Amino acid sequence: MRRLALLFAGLLVAGCTAVTTGPPARPSASLPAAAGPTSASAPSDLQAMRRAAGIADCPPSGGAPVAGGLPDVTLTCLGGGSTVRLAGLRGPMVVNLWAQWCYPCRAESAHLAAFASTSTRVKMLGVDFADPQPDRAIEFAQLTAMTYPHVTDPTGETRVGLKISGIPASFLIDAKGVIVARHVGAFGSLESVQSWVKDGLGS
Repeated sequence: MRRLALLFAGLLVAGCTAVTTGPPARPSASLPAAAGPTSASAPSDLQAMRRAAGIADCPPSGGAPVAGGLPDVTLTCLGGGSTVRLAGLRGPMVVNLWAQWCYPCRAESAHLAAFASTSTRVKMLGVDFADPQPDRAIEFAQLTAMTYPHVTDPTGETRVGLKISGIPASFLIDAKGVIVARHVGAFGSLESVQSWVKDGLGS
């Protein structure tokens, strides 16, 4: 039994060092613990939660799909009320895939929030990925000041089009909607986000 317990503990540590692919419960000392599914909130309740959390409305996405752009997937704004066609988005914009159950996503959240609050040129969009609890996601976004717009991808349908195996993952799109840079794994600082964006946009 002792040998099995040590093996299990080692697997848990290894699974949180890079990107994550499913919702393990991993609590944080300063953030609400990620828990299993609870009773679903009504759509109107979620919209009210989003407004109360100060999370911005989702952006318009009227452009046509472009070669090398985001996958042609339409996702619902976190909390409901509108939809976003990813392929129709235009930048410069950082699109970040995250979830409240993802420990590396939690670790980078402050850096992304800081970037969103200080950048005047580059927009941010979050994609709450494979997350069964949108109410927890809204609460998490509020507590970490990730109040830029978010959409939700509850079934992980963006995984194939974006060619990812886990989250967090970030994509930088230019003014034409083309993906010009990708970053798999968590950002370690605000400066690392800024440097990645600058290099991707060539300025």
